[in-house]
Amino acid sequence: QVELVESGGGQVQAGGSLRLACAASGDSYNQYCMGWFRQAPGKKREWVAAIYFPAGRSYYAGSVKGRFTVSQDNTNNILYLQMNNLKFEDTAMYYCAAGRTYDCSSELSKYWGQGTQVTVSS
Repeated sequence: QVELVESGGGQVQAGGSLRLACAASGDSYNQYCMGWFRQAPGKKREWVAAIYFPAGRSYYAGSVKGRFTVSQDNTNNILYLQMNNLKFEDTAMYYCAAGRTYDCSSELSKYWGQGTQVTVSS
């Protein structure tokens, strides 16, 4: 059983920063990859960023590359998403996900957290 609990969402002005955290527990959540997805109102859920195990390589969607950074705290089993220079279009519910395969940008075969809301005001 894998449990993922997100925190750190909130409201921020455009140009500001937020750091999301995902506390992970259980077996096998860190076997392949972990990452972040987001879903804006009326839109499909989209992949944002992922980090692959065990090498720790990270990858980003084009819309956030250069502004967002995904990282992990292995000691405390926490995945972070540092979000800088936030834009209005970053407003969404952000979900932490742990992959059950190496296909990290797909919604398939994932464990999911409950989500944390990020709202960016222009």
